[in-house]
Amino acid sequence: MNNILRLSDIAKTYFLKNETIEVLKEVNLEVGKGRFVVIVGPSGCGKSTLLNIMGSLDRPTRGTVVLDDVDISSRDDTELSALRNKKLGFVFQFHHLLAEFTCLENIALPGLLSGEQPRRVYQRAEHLLDEFGMADKVNRLPEQLSGGEKQRVAIARALINDPLIILADEPAGNLDEGNTNKLLEVFLGLKNEGKAVILVTHSLDIAKTGTDVYNLREGRLYAM
Repeated sequence: MNNILRLSDIAKTYFLKNETIEVLKEVNLEVGKGRFVVIVGPSGCGKSTLLNIMGSLDRPTRGTVVLDDVDISSRDDTELSALRNKKLGFVFQFHHLLAEFTCLENIALPGLLSGEQPRRVYQRAEHLLDEFGMADKVNRLPEQLSGGEKQRVAIARALINDPLIILADEPAGNLDEGNTNKLLEVFLGLKNEGKAVILVTHSLDIAKTGTDVYNLREGRLYAM
């Protein structure tokens, strides 16, 4: 397998005034291109913490994270910011679209921040909207979209810089069954294009769609 993400002995501990909380303990994971990894577990088990460490939004207490042959555990915040922009795409339960920006502008923003030529960025944003069946929503504001449409815009935004990996944190948490199925079709399509998708969820039904499924319990990952 051509691994593009490798976690080695990842641990995350929070030190409070009167308590030490071990959220993650010796987590090991390898993810290759064209894989759809689903991590299941109840709320509060550390799924989001693990995803944030994969995406360099948080640092492990111990262990290493290697992304595309680069050990990101030792990189500074400036380097990590550039890496996230180029190689990672994030989709969250709450879409975090900017209310005052149109669909097109929300999708284009990460591309503009990367320094790419605006014309190319907007062309790609329009293409992504068309791919997701939302070509007629180019100038709509987020408040004018359904929940499923907002999440499709959020996925398009995550794809604007052609990342290696899509990291999705409970992306169907606020969607009905129909929109959840549409969302999973998008992720499966990305997998078939060679992208790696890593999704965390509490839903065993969603887990059935993954190529690699793990259960996070007591701070450790177990293959299902």
